[in-house]
Parts: sequence; structure tokens; C-alpha cells
Amino acid sequence: MKKKVARVLSLALVVAMLGTTMVGCGKKDNKKNDTTTGNATETTDSTGDTAGTDSTADADKKYDKFLTVDVFATQANYQGIQSGWFAKVVKEKFNMELNIIAPNVAGGGDTLFQTRSAAGNLGDLILMGSENGRLADTAEAGLLVDMTDMVANTKYVSQFTGAIDVAKGLSNDGKLYGIPSSVSSQPATNPSEGLDLTFGTYLRWDYYKELGYPKVGTLEDLLPILKQMQDAHPTSDSGKQTYAISLFKDWDGNMMCMGKQPATIYGFDELGFVFSKADGSENQSIIDDNSEYIRVLKWYFDANQMGLVDPESTTQNYDTMYAKYQDGAVLYSPWPWLGQAAYNTVEHKEAGNGFMFVPVEDESVFSYGATPNGLAKYVVGIGSKAQDPQRMMDFIDWLYSPEGVMYSCAQTASTCGPEGLTWEMVDGRPELTEFGKEALLNGDGTVPEEWGGGSWKDGVSQLNFQTVLASDENPETGFPFNYTLWESVIELNSTPLDKDWQETNDALSTVEYLQKNNQILVAPGTDFVSPQESSEITTLRSQCKAIIIENSWKMVFAKDEAEFYSILKNMQDTVKGLGYDDVLAFDLDCAKQLNEMRDAARQ
Repeated sequence: MKKKVARVLSLALVVAMLGTTMVGCGKKDNKKNDTTTGNATETTDSTGDTAGTDSTADADKKYDKFLTVDVFATQANYQGIQSGWFAKVVKEKFNMELNIIAPNVAGGGDTLFQTRSAAGNLGDLILMGSENGRLADTAEAGLLVDMTDMVANTKYVSQFTGAIDVAKGLSNDGKLYGIPSSVSSQPATNPSEGLDLTFGTYLRWDYYKELGYPKVGTLEDLLPILKQMQDAHPTSDSGKQTYAISLFKDWDGNMMCMGKQPATIYGFDELGFVFSKADGSENQSIIDDNSEYIRVLKWYFDANQMGLVDPESTTQNYDTMYAKYQDGAVLYSPWPWLGQAAYNTVEHKEAGNGFMFVPVEDESVFSYGATPNGLAKYVVGIGSKAQDPQRMMDFIDWLYSPEGVMYSCAQTASTCGPEGLTWEMVDGRPELTEFGKEALLNGDGTVPEEWGGGSWKDGVSQLNFQTVLASDENPETGFPFNYTLWESVIELNSTPLDKDWQETNDALSTVEYLQKNNQILVAPGTDFVSPQESSEITTLRSQCKAIIIENSWKMVFAKDEAEFYSILKNMQDTVKGLGYDDVLAFDLDCAKQLNEMRDAARQ
């Protein structure tokens, strides 16, 4: 027992230098009537009970007029008025509510951004990408406030001088129009994740165990294993058809988003039409015959030929797919924050059921390195038509405070919310409360009325914006913001499911296993932001990516191999005729710049 406890504490010290990267979560459509124009709305009370009805005395004194704040958030997966416990906190601290405007929910693409830009008002609070000159152009168009002087008077944001300097370099006039996300005090070569990486191969471990834990040599070796698992368990917990793989289209961008995910276990990430390896050793055109992207499409095709792919993949959205994971209707997950978040309730884990990482012998899993100067390609700024710019700055500063970082949790994040509700300090270390265990380990819970009531998961922040890397140390506790890295939480990973995985793999966590086997490929965090491309490249990219996405889905569901390769050839010929090579040359140059910066970070 002493040996095991010592091992737990040792692991905690190791992983305390790691972190989590927030990724998109399920989308909800709670639309306000008009999301194209409009300023913050002044009113005398909240527009909904869930936002709370009472302001604190301090908020009433400092912010005497209640505001409905329009938040244009390009990574948000929810649209409408923020509700629940986070809304109550925002109401009490700032006497305002958040009306989130999310392009992801409103059809995707740039349409909503262009429409609101043309109207001269993006919103009061702007969470946006800065790549391809987007931040500079938006500022030059007069849509953003210069925060240079405002930031100088902040308590928290002003501390991140490196991130501020990088952000100033993104504008044409050297002024500050956005604060980078994910700022960190860690070296760029540290993985940014926690006990699990962002990507990986996660299967229903209980079904995998039934097969005797078969060895997996390559990605392709997974398919016969998944076939056996599906054949043995053809129905879900509710009696619906089970499929090994389920896909969705919501996040398709330069390519079929789900076509990238399995390639990450071999160290690749996307940059435009390029698959770039974390160590800089290889840059692939995604449409090449031997690219990892085409390999993944063929993998999905083979899976579909075996009856393993959910036929509703082409029409469902993320929410629909997520519900299937919750029901036990899907057996493979490319992310821990999907399969585990949806299915690994305490009840399931106590029964030995749930998703766990399954090693692939030839993998080197991509890991995002920490970003000392923040992630400059995604920033938060203030709209030029904001009714109360200073209140927006105060709110941003709070988001970067230790309290704000802890409060800004989400279903896919790893900070856990308010002290006193989900966690508390016990004998000098942070521990989850009973409610915290219910909400965070079991997936949801009913929030006490004094904290706003309602469902925990429905009340989390819908901004999907990480201000400070979660694996960084909380200066107020001396422990990581990321609760999964706390010793007290690691000690809770002792269910039959956890124990069986740990004993089988001789490790306490996925990261520990991958570190021991030298199977993590860290892409050092850098200040790189994709430069502005010409209007010609933008036009060509738009045409080409539409063809790539359409034909990628067709390839997955092709009737046979002959049709698969015929569609591939047609796609290659079509996009090359549209100027694909010109766009590829631009992206390859970007990849070269990025790799040079990563190399410098390794020095």
C-alpha cells in the first residue's frame, strides 16, 4: 500500500507540469432573435431567472446599470443567453449577462462574422481568431477597442507582458486589440495536457478486456478488434444499434475534421492543406495518395465496408453523436474528452465499464506544447461599440485571475469551478467536495439554489476560452488549476475500471504510459500565427476545401474500393485544376516557419 501511495504522489509531481487543451464541446442552439447587429442592451433586470436576480452590493455600486452583453465567440458551441451558476456569478460580479453569438452554431464559416462586420458592430466582447490578418483587419476596420492603456491598469492581464507584446505585433499600428489565450509559465517543450493527451485511441475497455487485451500494432489492426466488439455487443444500453465508429460534420474546415483525428496518433496536426509532424520531420499534402489523411479516409472506408460506421454520420451533429456515446452506442473515441466524458460515470466505472486508452505499438501521439506567451491565434478583445468598455476590461481581467480561471470550466475542460461548491482546501491541499465528485466525476449534478440551481453541466461557462493553461500552478493554492492533476483526485482513480487498466498497462495514467514508452511527440508552443494570405489564395482555398470535404465523405461511404479510388482521383484532379498547388505552397511555407520556431523553442 505504501508503495502505491508513493507512486501516486510521484505521478502527481510529474504531471503537475502538464496541462489541458480546451477543445470544442457539444453544441446547443438557444438562439436570440437577432444575432446580426446590436449593442449591449441596457435594462433594469435580468432577462431570465437562470441569470440570477440579485446583484452584490459591490456590483450594484460599481456597475449601476444592468447590461446584456453581446459576446461574439468563434469557438463557442452554444448560442444564446448564458444560464446557470456561471451566469449567476457574472450577474453578481458585473451586473450583466452574456448573450453568446456563435458562428459554430449559426451555420459555421465566416458568414456571421462578415454580416456583423458590415453592420459595424461585432459585439461588446470579442473572442476571435487572429490568423490570416483577421485581427489586424478587424482593428483597422474600427471594430475593436485599443486596450493598451486599459490593460496597464489591470491586476492580472498586465502581468502577461510577453503575451501582450506578441499581440501588439499582430496589429498594423502596434497597438493592443486582443489578449492571447492559454498563457503559461511553463517551458514550451512541456506537454500542455494532463493525465490524458488531447488525442488518442480510446475504446470501450470492458469489451476490449473480454477479447483478452489483444495487441494493436497499427491503426489498421484496430478494425478487426472493433468488429469483434461490435458483434459481441450489437445493442446499446437502451437497446439501439451499436456502431464502432460514429462521425459528424460540424467542425469540417480545410478538410473533413474527423479525417484528421486518427492521424494525430502518428504525430501529425493540420495547417491548412498540410499535415505537419510535431518534430518537423515531415510535411504532407493532405490529398497525396500516401498521406496520413488519405490513410484515415481509407480506414473509415474499410470500417464502413465491415459495417462498423454509423450510417447517420453524414447527417448528425455533435450533440446527436455525443448522446450515442452516453448510451453506449459507440465503441471508439479519438479523444478522451468525448468517450470518457460521455460514458465514464462513477456508476459505470464501478461496474468496470467505460472508455480507456488502448496503446497502438507504432504510435507517437501528438501533444501541444505549453505556450509561455499565450496562444496568439485566438484572442479576446473589446468591440468598438461596447456600451461599457471598462466593464468589459474588468470582466476580461477577472477571467485571467486565479478565481476566473477556476470558474471558467466546461464539459471538456479541467478546471472545476467555484471553491466551496465543487472543491475546498483540506489539510493544505485541494479536494473535491461531494457535489464536486457528483458533477465532475459522474458527469452532472443539481446545483444548490444558493449557487444558482439547475444542472451543473448546463451552467458551465459557454465561452470556450482558456485564459491561462490549466496545468499551470494556481498561486492561491500552490496546486495546478487542473483538478485532475491534484493528488486527492488521482487517488480517486481506483475504480475497478481504473485498476484493471493500470494493472494491464503498468501505469497510473495514459500520459505516464506514453512517457515510459517514449510515445509522445510534443510540438513546442510558439508565437506563430499564420500570416495574411492574398485574396487570390483565399478564393482558391475556399473552392478547394469545399471539394475536399465533399469528396472525403463520399470516399468513406463509397460502395467499393474502385469507387473509393475513383473519387480520390477525381478530387485530386479537380482541386489541382482549381489552383490547389498554389494554396499548398503557401501552407508549406507557413509550416516551414512554424517548424523553425518550434526548433528554436527546443534550444
